[in-house]
Amino acid sequence: MSRSGYSEDYDEDFPNAGALYRNSVDSALAGKRGQKFLLELLASLDAMPEKRLVAFAFEADGEVCALGAVARVKGIPMPKGNFDEDDIVNHRALGKLLGIAPCMTQEIMFENDESSAYWRNRAETPEERFARMRAWVVSNIKDIS
Repeated sequence: MSRSGYSEDYDEDFPNAGALYRNSVDSALAGKRGQKFLLELLASLDAMPEKRLVAFAFEADGEVCALGAVARVKGIPMPKGNFDEDDIVNHRALGKLLGIAPCMTQEIMFENDESSAYWRNRAETPEERFARMRAWVVSNIKDIS
């Protein structure tokens, strides 16, 4: 089950939904609020004493996912449990807590949890996930100077 809520089923019912959603994600990442958050995310990742990220949970055994790293730095309580597959209410609530669009929370969850498994078809260590997510964040920051 996916925390991001992403599904291939949308393409059958709404043929243009994928393109529209992708545009929303791209706009959220590139916008002022999204760029500010990506800088916060990068700083949060760099501040982690152990460069490890968990998948499929905000916090597990004291370790966090990428969004959990920001929540920890900001003093935001970690969401309890996990989101249901299509729980947009929770994505909205988390987006509000973090100051970003719900689609951005979903995109970061997907990148943290599923991107590596989908593209590389193999398990990933928490250290590899950290390095990949940090690189993803940097690649989405417009001006990192």
